[in-house]
Amino acid sequence: MDKQVWYFSDSPAASLIGSLPQCYIAKAVSRTRPFSTPPQIRLVWLADLDRDAKDLDGWAQRNSQARVVYVLPPDTNPPAGNRAAFAYLPPQPSPAFLDQTLASAFENMELAARAARAEEQLARSSHEINELNRIGVALSSERDPQRLLNLILQASREITSSDAGSLYLVEDVSEKEKRLRFKLTQNDSAPVGFTEFTVPMDRSSIAGYVAVTGEVLPLADTYDIPSDAPYRFNRRFDEETGYRTKSMLTIPMQNQQGEILGVLQLINCKRDFRQRITSPEEIEREVVPYGPRQIELATSLASQAAVAYENNILYENIQTLFEGFVKAAVTAIEQRDPTTSGHSFRVSRLTCSLAETVDKVETGPYADLHFNHEQMREIRYAALLHDFGKVGVREEILLKAKKLYPHELDLVRHRFDYIRKVLEADHLQRKLEATERKQPPEAFRNLEEEYQIRLAELEDYLQFILQASEPTVLPAGNFDKLLHIAQRTYVDGRGVERPYVTPEEVRFLSIPMGSLDPEERLQVESHVIHTFNFLAQIPWTREIKSIPLIARAHHEKLDGSGYPYKLRDPQIPPQTKIMTICDIFDALSAADRPYKKAVPPEHALEILAESVKQGQLDPFLFQLFLDAKIYQLTAKR
Repeated sequence: MDKQVWYFSDSPAASLIGSLPQCYIAKAVSRTRPFSTPPQIRLVWLADLDRDAKDLDGWAQRNSQARVVYVLPPDTNPPAGNRAAFAYLPPQPSPAFLDQTLASAFENMELAARAARAEEQLARSSHEINELNRIGVALSSERDPQRLLNLILQASREITSSDAGSLYLVEDVSEKEKRLRFKLTQNDSAPVGFTEFTVPMDRSSIAGYVAVTGEVLPLADTYDIPSDAPYRFNRRFDEETGYRTKSMLTIPMQNQQGEILGVLQLINCKRDFRQRITSPEEIEREVVPYGPRQIELATSLASQAAVAYENNILYENIQTLFEGFVKAAVTAIEQRDPTTSGHSFRVSRLTCSLAETVDKVETGPYADLHFNHEQMREIRYAALLHDFGKVGVREEILLKAKKLYPHELDLVRHRFDYIRKVLEADHLQRKLEATERKQPPEAFRNLEEEYQIRLAELEDYLQFILQASEPTVLPAGNFDKLLHIAQRTYVDGRGVERPYVTPEEVRFLSIPMGSLDPEERLQVESHVIHTFNFLAQIPWTREIKSIPLIARAHHEKLDGSGYPYKLRDPQIPPQTKIMTICDIFDALSAADRPYKKAVPPEHALEILAESVKQGQLDPFLFQLFLDAKIYQLTAKR
């Protein structure tokens, strides 16, 4: 670069110009005309301190491409604090000292320019690193496969200032054959009609070549590919749309094991990313080849993208695996209790729908409660698995359809059959005795009438017991008659007097609601604890770690009357309050079960409303359940 030395033509410092070495170009400047530093020119002003300072000080401080060397008047010391001056010369400096001072000024400018370039490069590199980190975080947090691919391509285009781009994924055709699927394309300057298609994974296409070789392939002009290259550019898109694909950068997406998962193809590197290119002139003016730094950035991003995509596939596989586990767990529950078949799935559907409704409300106590995608997944899994603990409940209790177990009912029937035989034997014996005593016909009629009455009474007792063994949804029972029956006795074959109904049978038949006695009910209620203990063993991810806590409280009531922990309103998660309403509704209105008849939906809602009045269920959530007609989702059609 030329080393120019400027001076005012009328300055006393002009007398030194004749002693300048030939390496400097001297230029006289008129003080009366405006002057400025031409771009890319570095210069040193040689000036007189007394005569020129007022014209140069302010200008020099504004121009980084210039330095001022002042010549001091005789018997004058350099002034302190003059930031415009680079150096001061004595009134008559030697040529060597003058040359050395000027050389130092030019060297200082060169060092300053290098520092500025280094600072600019550092800032650019820092920005690029920050961008790569930001993109990496975004890639690693995106769980939706299609959005991830869009993000990969968009980020790659932005960081390389590419007008367009495409993304191919490697897929298996067989154990030995693979192909590329054209999965995505973006273009800022031309409309793109996108249709997925596949191409062979071989060297004949640019993408195929990169996928096979693993090489990064930059092309300055796709229309000027060397004739000995194995690949060719397909111009069909350009011909159909009028677009011109010029510069191209094709990069393999490789994971950490070196396996190629896909190919990233970036098209038309622009000087300005925001500029659209719509004409051949703009192509020539705006599109440039991909430079080394862009190739480096794109390659780094492609590696991140490959890892993110592979992790996304792994995450999706884990999700599929976990979905299978959940379904298998629910199936295990239902196989132990086939009568509740579909209950967990219905509760999950109702719960998720009510949660979505809550998420949209703008007023009321839950206006600030919102559920993201992961939280909705958490609610769904908690609802599906809320009854899993039933696997820890004895099957005979779990399937107990009536207050007496089947074998106990059979024993009662056999006992009444025996009593009936005893009555019959007694009746025959009395008829025989009446015959021997030659009783009149009226006596035989009385005996028969009495016998029939006793038979009818026995049958009535049996039917009452069978009816008393039927469970009820609400508290009910005529226990006085049961106690009366229990006081009746018969004599067994060994001559031992026994009651029609044993004290243990009376205890079970006296159950006021349902089919379980308090001990059995505690065992069934323990399924909640079993559920929590089971779910707590699973290493849930941070996003869905509350599944055990949500599931364990689904039988709790706001007033503390629920089980097993007697939790109250503030201690119950809102997700559980939602699930509880749905769980109770389905339990009431589901198809007939051995221990109860299905309650019509209208009646089930009335029972829920009564629980709301008693302070057991959340009134706002129940109203949403009604208003949004959530209960209709599982109704039979």
